[in-house]
Amino acid sequence: MSASAPVPKIRLRAFRSTDDPETCIKFIEGHARVLELIGIKKVTSSNHDWMYNSSSFTIVVESLDRSKVYGGARIQAADRRTPLPIEDATGYMDPKIYSIVDNLTNDGTSELCGLWNSREVAGMGVGAFFATKAGVVISEQVGIKSIFALCAPTTVRFANKVGCVIYDEVGNEGTFYYPKLDLLATVVLLKNTETLEDADEYERDSILYLRKNLHTVMLEKIPGRNFEVEIEYDLKLHNVSTHEFKLPKL
Repeated sequence: MSASAPVPKIRLRAFRSTDDPETCIKFIEGHARVLELIGIKKVTSSNHDWMYNSSSFTIVVESLDRSKVYGGARIQAADRRTPLPIEDATGYMDPKIYSIVDNLTNDGTSELCGLWNSREVAGMGVGAFFATKAGVVISEQVGIKSIFALCAPTTVRFANKVGCVIYDEVGNEGTFYYPKLDLLATVVLLKNTETLEDADEYERDSILYLRKNLHTVMLEKIPGRNFEVEIEYDLKLHNVSTHEFKLPKL
């Protein structure tokens, strides 16, 4: 970072989950607190096994000194060993999800899950959207072509901005009552992380820029709000391969 660069308020950092267990624990504790505030005690993506899984990649919104985790998300790559959280969450309601994920695993598929942010970081003007965006950025490094997500009604429009579309081939035109009967979740799918043809032009250009500049400071527009915030991105993954999760059936 040059001396003339703007001073960011927070950092978005990505890493393979098994590389940083201390930060994973902070992520888990923060996510649990947010879920409790809205009356949810358990969701499939809050299972803690992911922090020991090398197919899991964590994105954290953190303080510059790394002492606090304000929010984040995970990219869980399909590895033909561990079901994606969306499979565990919806498979008993619509088993088609299993074959759909299985087929997409040939070219590399994944799920953006565990998305959350604290009120503290929301007060800085940085919501969960930027962790979503960072998840799309890092997908290139591990050769992930497609990304599923289960979105609350308020977050579907943010997923649309990075290229996700409602996936209506499962559930009730793409919707399920999850994680409890009075909450509706929508399945979205980013079909091609390379071309990003369904993304907003601004966000597509921003994602492509970040893929070439994995450690940088950017002045980001806040979706739906009339101001900007400076964010440090640190999205370089280590010891990964673009072929790691392209897993054709044997």
